Amino acid sequence: MTEGMTARPARPRCVLVFSGADPSGGAGIAADILAIHAQGAHALPVITALTVQDNDRVHEVLPVAPDVVSRQARALLAKGEVDAVKIGIPGSAANAAAIAQVIAQLRRTSPELPVVLDPVLASGHGDLLSRGDAVQALAVLLPLVTLITPNGPEAAALAAGYGSAGPGDDAIARGAARALLDQGCRHVLVTGGHGAGDTVINRWFSAATEPAPSSGHGWSWARLPGEFHGSGCTLAAAIAALLAHGYPMQQALARAQGYTHRALAAAFAIAPGQRIPQR
Repeated sequence: MTEGMTARPARPRCVLVFSGADPSGGAGIAADILAIHAQGAHALPVITALTVQDNDRVHEVLPVAPDVVSRQARALLAKGEVDAVKIGIPGSAANAAAIAQVIAQLRRTSPELPVVLDPVLASGHGDLLSRGDAVQALAVLLPLVTLITPNGPEAAALAAGYGSAGPGDDAIARGAARALLDQGCRHVLVTGGHGAGDTVINRWFSAATEPAPSSGHGWSWARLPGEFHGSGCTLAAAIAALLAHGYPMQQALARAQGYTHRALAAAFAIAPGQRIPQR
């Protein structure tokens, strides 16, 4: 190196993020950017939908045109590299198909590129977050997913029609995971925040388990009081960032859960209702 010249810093790990814009700053792209930055990576945010919402309710979802979603992503891919992908709400089936095409393009040169899908079907109050059938919209993405992170109700909805499970959270998680793995997902983390009791149990199932998983690896966390806006976004984005750094799946899951639990424990209020994780 010539004397007096400074070394150019190494390129940060980059996560291509497809997500909606939340004006409250609690969920969606704002949550993703902060959670990814907290893991020492850089977010490349592609907006899939504008939303009219606060920290509690979603009043309206306005999907971005699918060709605009594609153009946002392809402009980035033409210039730089991507180390992982995180997908939140696509906003519409057409947008999900556009995202699938972008991932297929990336996988041609990076077959093992990590893709994390947070299948947000509705807000905590049940407000829809997609135009049309959200479950059907996500179908095109499932075969491309490295990891999907549904909560209990989301897992049950995504797995509906693919066989039934016995009663109880563990049996429901096993049945849903089996169905999602059969649809092409390589790993499934069923989160337990919507369950009951003083403990939240998150269950991990993998396609590498033969035969189909009868039990998954579980993590237990003390249930924190109150409700939170954007906890699922935080967890999925943190996992994607850690996978971008090259962490093995189990380590990425464990570290991201610890980070998310700390963020929820330090959550703050911007208005009455759900609190915002301190990312």
